[in-house]
Amino acid sequence: MTKDGLEGVIAAETSLSDVDGEGGRLIVKGRELRELVRDTDFAGTAALLWDGLRPAPAPRGLVAQELGRARLEAYRLVPRLLGAVEGLTLVEGLRAGLALMPDDADQAPEVRLTAAAPVFTAALHRRALGLAPVVPDPALDHAADYLRMMRGARPTAAEARAMDTYLVTIADHGLNASTFAARVIASTQAGMVSAVVGALCALKGPLHGGAPGPVLDMLDDIGDAARVAPWMEAKIASGARLMGFGHRVYKVRDPRADVLKAAVASLRAGDNRIAFAEIVEKSAVETLARLKPGRRLDTNVEFYTALLLDALGLPRDSFTPTFAIGRVAGWTAHVLEQERGGRIIRPASRYIGPLAA
Repeated sequence: MTKDGLEGVIAAETSLSDVDGEGGRLIVKGRELRELVRDTDFAGTAALLWDGLRPAPAPRGLVAQELGRARLEAYRLVPRLLGAVEGLTLVEGLRAGLALMPDDADQAPEVRLTAAAPVFTAALHRRALGLAPVVPDPALDHAADYLRMMRGARPTAAEARAMDTYLVTIADHGLNASTFAARVIASTQAGMVSAVVGALCALKGPLHGGAPGPVLDMLDDIGDAARVAPWMEAKIASGARLMGFGHRVYKVRDPRADVLKAAVASLRAGDNRIAFAEIVEKSAVETLARLKPGRRLDTNVEFYTALLLDALGLPRDSFTPTFAIGRVAGWTAHVLEQERGGRIIRPASRYIGPLAA
């Protein structure tokens, strides 16, 4: 029996993360998301995901140092990258930058790729503004250095912590479309760079990582609290997809949404659209329940991702690349795990076309 979108099909065994759609829980290497965000940072999360998959153990401190050095190494590719991206969007430029990197398994590709993503994204963003790229600071944490390279100025501690919370929250999330794409490519022994480039191509789609920007477009279009209810009625009745609501796996509220809501609430002294967003969220959930009975559609990670990245002053075209900056840690861990299995992923299909005469 075929299953549309491979719904419910077990395609891999993993020790990296578990998405409990019915219970609204995300477990990363045995740790609840809230615990992970509370107890560690992005380097610690990467170390946790890679633990047992690399040739030698690498604690959080060592991984942080590796990422810092690798950001500097990635910066050497920036001039070549900036000379080759005319006419490309930011995410397309990031795709080009990652594709410049060689598949060299002897040089810790999981570290090189994770380090390169923020360096390339920031350089491409500043190029679009007519500004020079900023040299990475290996002494800074990954999230703080990303914001610094984007802006040209060091972020506040609260801003760095909010960005770090985001990167930890979205570092891994089961066998989503981009992660599955990475594992399929890895199963052919194409190499980690090829697998991560393929994953980014999947993330680029608006049904996956390309959705947070349109959440802000929705808030802009609604405008003020008086228009929320009629706007929701008309949009949902028309059959249009409501960005920031509903999830393929979660049948309840996405646990990442509350983590990011708390993070964004700490920024800009409350001037971060949270109050208006809460009104929109409440109306959306209530209207969806009334107009789509039987379908369990609740707030997903994209809703508060958009608010968080906006509060940090990041432009909307950087939202998907920023998603990739966090998720590349998970992609690379899945590639390492898949490469240990050794068998090519090759599902079957059922032919429904015409038969030969």
